[in-house]
Order: sequence, then structure tokens, then C-alpha cells
Amino acid sequence: MISWEFILLYIAAGSIAGFLAGLLGVGGGVVIIPILMFIFAAQHFPADHMIHIAVGTSLASIMFTSVSSLRVHHEHKAVNWGIVKSITPGILLGTLIGTFIAAKIPAGLLKAFFIVFLFYVATQLLLNIRPKPARQLPGTGGMIAAGGFIGFVSSFVGIGGGAMSVPFMTWSNVKMHNAIGTSAAIGFPIAVAGTVGYVLNGWSASDLPDWCFGFVHLPSLAGLVVASVLLAPFGARAAHKLPVETLKKIFAAFLYIIGIKMLFGTLQ
Repeated sequence: MISWEFILLYIAAGSIAGFLAGLLGVGGGVVIIPILMFIFAAQHFPADHMIHIAVGTSLASIMFTSVSSLRVHHEHKAVNWGIVKSITPGILLGTLIGTFIAAKIPAGLLKAFFIVFLFYVATQLLLNIRPKPARQLPGTGGMIAAGGFIGFVSSFVGIGGGAMSVPFMTWSNVKMHNAIGTSAAIGFPIAVAGTVGYVLNGWSASDLPDWCFGFVHLPSLAGLVVASVLLAPFGARAAHKLPVETLKKIFAAFLYIIGIKMLFGTLQ
């Protein structure tokens, strides 16, 4: 049996992640994964599988969170479905490939690159460095490549891709509100492909805890989803009431937090 204190922790994590998903167009994995690691350790999950279960469960929860937040963004006409359509093939391919090799190669080099990328983008947003007016979204090949990269990295760190897709779109002169709304929609194919990959990778793993479906822990997923789906629309509505410059500062702070967290994780 899972005690009520753990269930309440799952719900608390889902509440925070859901609000962030709606507000910033991110999946909330950067909040969910550290909390899940803490709860799983307290439940004495096997150390060899703990991170995989946390990432797999985080991606599974993002399937629901992204749908909840993108509905509100769609109502505000903030989702560019043309971008979603063009980037999704690369997202699906990159995410699936990433899940299958995540457990086979060291992620240190990729994490180091990602940390530098996050700090650069956060500084650009904080200093309000605007993209050149002539810069536009790339063609079909470029969009597939961008989607592949975003999906690949997202599968390694269990996020919905907003930390990369929002900067990518704002660099290409997509308005901030539209970039956040579109990022919420992009999080769905990342989450679907990532969940499938982690389920398949964990299917034959030994010593998994009870109630695991591959590397997805169903009780924690249920707690996360209930709270995140309820809170995501509130975050999405808040995003459309805040000025663009405020959103940029919030997003910059969010990227710094991710980067610092990953930096300390890499140095350990």
C-alpha cells in the first residue's frame, strides 16, 4: 500500500508542474523529477532504476498536462498549428531515439551543452536581446531537425521541451505568447513518444517496484495528473494576463533554475 503522505506529495508536485506548464508552456518535468526522486528514495525504490522511472513517469504526466494547458492557449488563439505540424515528425523521431539510447551512453556531454545553451538563452531573454527582424522559421528540413534535437534532449531530461522550443520560436520572431502556447502543444508528441520509449525500455527490466508499467509508475502518475490537469488552465490564463516583458523575465529565471540544477547534477 502507498501511504497518504506520498500521495499528497505526488499531488503537490503535480500542482506546481501543472501551473508552470500553463504559464510557461513547459511540461513541468524539471519540478516533477526531483520530487519523484525524493519520494521514490523514501519508498526504497531500486537505485538502478529510480531515475528512469522518474523520467518515464514525468513524460507520461506531460501527456495530460500539455493537453490541459494547450486548450486554454488555443482558446486565446495562441497556438500556431502550422508550427506544430511541421515540427512534430522530428519531435517524434528524436524523442524515440533518445529514449532508446539514454540508458546506453553517458549523458554528461549532452548535459554540458544543454547547460551552456540554457544560460545563453536565459541571459538573452533577461537582457531583452531581440532577434533580427529578418530571421524567420526554417523550412521543412530545418523544422524537422529542430524538432529532432528538442525531442532528443527532452527524452534525456524528462521535460516537455518548452525550455528549447520557446527560445527557438522567439529567435524566429514568433511572439512570446504564441511561442508559449505553441510549446504547450509541442509537449504532447514529446510526451507520447517519450512515454512509449520508456515503457518499452523498462518492460524487461528486473526488480521494478509494484505498479510499474515499464518505467512508468502508475500511482504517482495518477496523483500528478489529477493535480496538474486542474492547475494547468490557471497557469495558461495567467500567461495571457501578464505583459510580454514580465513573461520573458519569468521564463529567464526558470531557465537559470534548470541550468543550475543540471550543473550541480553533472558535477556530482
